[in-house]
Amino acid sequence: MPDISAKSVKELRDKTGAGMMDCKKALKENEGDLEKAAEWLRKKNMISSGKLENKVAAEGLVDSYIHTGGRIGVLVEVNCQTDFVARNDGFKELVRNIAMQIAACPQVEYVRVEDIPADYIEKEKSIEMGREDLASKPENIREKIVQGRIEKRLKELSLMEQPYVRDQNKNVAELVKEAMAQLGEKVEVRRFVRFVLGEGIEKEESNFADEVAAQMGEK
Repeated sequence: MPDISAKSVKELRDKTGAGMMDCKKALKENEGDLEKAAEWLRKKNMISSGKLENKVAAEGLVDSYIHTGGRIGVLVEVNCQTDFVARNDGFKELVRNIAMQIAACPQVEYVRVEDIPADYIEKEKSIEMGREDLASKPENIREKIVQGRIEKRLKELSLMEQPYVRDQNKNVAELVKEAMAQLGEKVEVRRFVRFVLGEGIEKEESNFADEVAAQMGEK
C-alpha cells in the first residue's frame, strides 16, 4: 500500500469537502488515486453538498434541447469543478433534464431570484402598490400584501424555484443539491436562453374564413 501524503489528503479534502480522516481512508482504500478516492467518498455518502458551495465551478457542459416539432429550443450552461465529472453520465443527464425543464417553463427568465435586477423589482412593487384592490387598505397592510405578491412573482421568474417537472415534490434547486451530493462536486446552472419560434415577430392577422368566402364569391 502506497504512503498517503498530507498533500494528497488536502487535495482530496479541497476537492470534495469531506473530513480529513475520511479523505485519508478513501486514499488508502484506492491506492492513492484521487479520482477513485473521490468516487469512493461519494458512494459512502461522506460528501456534504453544503461544503461545496464556495468551490469554483469552471468546467461543465453547454447542452441544447429542441422540443418536439422544433418550435421551442433551449441552450443551457451547467458548471462543475472538473472535466472528470463533466464527462460523467449522471452529470450529462442532469444537464439534459435542466434543459427540458427550461423548455417546459415559458415564464422563467432568470436562473435564481438573486439574479433579477433591482430596478425590475422596484417597478413591479410600484405597479402593485397602485392597484385599485389595495386602495382602501392601510399602508402597512398594503406593504405586506405587495411583498407577498412580489415574492411570488420573483419565484415564478426563477428557474431554481420551479417544481421539477419529473418530481413535483422538489424544486430545481433541490435537484441540483442532490446532484452535488452524488457527484461530490459543486454544480451550478450558470445561464440559459430559450427560443420560441416566431417570438417577437409581428405577424399579419388574417381571417381565413373571410378569405375563403371572398374567393368563392369571385367564382
